[in-house]
Amino acid sequence: MTLQEAREFFANDKYATEASGITIEEVGENHSVCRMPITAIHKNAVGGVMGGAVYTLCDFAFAVATNSPEHHAVTAVSQISYLSLVKGTVLTATADMIKDGRRTCFFQVTVTDDLGTLVAIANTTGMHV
Repeated sequence: MTLQEAREFFANDKYATEASGITIEEVGENHSVCRMPITAIHKNAVGGVMGGAVYTLCDFAFAVATNSPEHHAVTAVSQISYLSLVKGTVLTATADMIKDGRRTCFFQVTVTDDLGTLVAIANTTGMHV
């Protein structure tokens, strides 16, 4: 799937693309890069980036890396480790497949900010549907 095809395919994921402002920057076989500019809507009561916003970016990057019009996978289990506070203004999630099986797949998603801070790592097991 080309970058434009991926953007068109995932345009209906309104929570990620419209509410969260996530864009697909790169797509390849079992790989994706997605970005989310940080705005006031992403912040929690004390002014930091809400963990749910970071997780939404991870989950969307996983979805982009695993799904196409021909193949579908859903998250079966996902575990995220928050490693540092966001210091920059844009988050980037890179999703890569570690292992693919007949019924499940395993991905690692890393999240960094535009200052190079490693913000989070998510390990996601997907189920082929």
